[in-house]
Amino acid sequence: MPPQRTIEIGIVLFPGAQLAAVYGLIDLFAVANGIAARRGGQDAVTLDITQWRQCELQGIPVRDTHVASNRDGSPAVLLLPPCLGDPLPPEEAAPFIGWLTGHHRAGTTLASVCGGAFLLGETGLLTGRAVTTHWALAGDFRLRFPGALLDVDRLLIDDGDIMSAGGMMAWTDLGLKLVDRFLGPTVMCDTARFFLVDPPGREQRYYSVFFPNLTHGDPAVLKVQHWLQATGAKDMSLASLALRAGLEERTLLRRFRKATGLTPIDYCQRVRVGRACEMLQFGNLAIDALAWEVGYGDPSAFRKVFHRVTGLTPGEYRRRFTVGQR
Repeated sequence: MPPQRTIEIGIVLFPGAQLAAVYGLIDLFAVANGIAARRGGQDAVTLDITQWRQCELQGIPVRDTHVASNRDGSPAVLLLPPCLGDPLPPEEAAPFIGWLTGHHRAGTTLASVCGGAFLLGETGLLTGRAVTTHWALAGDFRLRFPGALLDVDRLLIDDGDIMSAGGMMAWTDLGLKLVDRFLGPTVMCDTARFFLVDPPGREQRYYSVFFPNLTHGDPAVLKVQHWLQATGAKDMSLASLALRAGLEERTLLRRFRKATGLTPIDYCQRVRVGRACEMLQFGNLAIDALAWEVGYGDPSAFRKVFHRVTGLTPGEYRRRFTVGQR
């Protein structure tokens, strides 16, 4: 039997976190694990779900020893569930900030649901980044985090290293997205079927998402990846990437390929195409103008790259995946 690989998803139990969502996510991931185990395969993967409570002595969250397995290091994902009542105020969020940003720097994906986005916003990582939350919280969110690109029309936003879901029940969408990422689309669809959730109607962006590897353990490469995700890979010159990494260009090329499985150019193109897919699905910008927005001065070059990555032309992609036409 091949060795089983475990991927940790940590759920953060901040003050006021909605326990119904916490336990619902635990159940959803348990069902997905069971489906994945029955299907088997050469690369056996299971999701290890941990809960993180704030330690009174240390002041920062620690794994709950009653539910966590014996693990060290950063989880693949830290999930901030919905909250009951008002979103977490800045003074109560403060103990979590350095802890969350430290894990993010180490490669952890940060994900929020509904009011959990306020805790995510306090990290400062949402400046210039797309995010969603419950529509009723939009006004307060914009006041507290004016630099974030809030879009409450979106149910789910997956930006690689940062994910967010909208309403209180959107934890099901985020949970399925994570099952898709780590256990694959077949297990995700079977899990959705078990819970009587329709994945095509909820996973509008399923076919277009690029899932970067952020858990390789190379801090210099990870620093470059975070910068590329945050900026949409607008600047993909090797000199700029090497400067960000603090490495020689040849060293960066070697380490980037080893860490991510892609060359820097291929990686940047996938980030750009991912942004283009979002704009094609949720906007009506002309394709030539869209190419410019995601960093391509030559629309014909953009079309070639887009087709190579997705297998569709931009026009075909728009006709197939535009929200409201399915």
